[in-house]
Amino acid sequence: MITSAACEELVTELRRARERSGLSMAALAARTPYSKSSWERYLNGKKPVPRGAVEALCRITREPAEPLLALWELADATWSGRGQHPGSAVPSAQSVTAPGGKPAARRGRWAVFAGAAVALFLAVLGVSMAGTRQDPPRATAEPPVRNPGCTAEACEGLNPVDMGCGGSGMVQTLARRTASGGRRLELRHAEVCRALWVRATGLEAGDRVELLLADGRFQYVTAEASPEAGRYLSTPMSSDTGTGTTGVRVCLKAASSGREECFTG
Repeated sequence: MITSAACEELVTELRRARERSGLSMAALAARTPYSKSSWERYLNGKKPVPRGAVEALCRITREPAEPLLALWELADATWSGRGQHPGSAVPSAQSVTAPGGKPAARRGRWAVFAGAAVALFLAVLGVSMAGTRQDPPRATAEPPVRNPGCTAEACEGLNPVDMGCGGSGMVQTLARRTASGGRRLELRHAEVCRALWVRATGLEAGDRVELLLADGRFQYVTAEASPEAGRYLSTPMSSDTGTGTTGVRVCLKAASSGREECFTG
């Protein structure tokens, strides 16, 4: 595969973005249209990276897209041959000689290209950061993950956040209650994942939140830190059987009082 400094820089930055996110290759495959083997080839520099893969990785890792897409443009010019003038041949390192008959160093041309790629990358990043400094922070919605990691029965017992089922615009809150001590409980449903779970906030250490379905399935989560105020905790998911909230119960067992509070969906 034809490579350049821009290609190597792009692959390096994509690999770093994945490492910062903590996502495995399998998780990337589950949440994007690209297979695990494709991601391995992209991030090892063995195969040209599609623009869509760069956009997908930025979306699910919440990395700024502009710098990486600028690098992708430079890399794609090499992969596609757009960086060469029609009819002109690219001389090999052996065919280029410097004055005096000495071979010209390949790294001289390489350094120039690398410098240009890095300069453009830093310039775009600088503009992005400058815009961030000038504008007050705004609350932005999390882009929905279009390829969740599971659906229906495959979601049973899995974490909705890890599986990409809880993104903005993907979830409907079917019911919500405020329990003792200001603890808030929400029965949530993701149509794209065909799954239900309970999300809670304001919990204290030892509080237990349960999701009980009419067919006997049961999921729960226990708060481990105190207080959990301001931090969301979710039960594992249960697949949606198509009966909606019929027979669904949500319960809170408060550790401090031992009291159990339940409501139906």
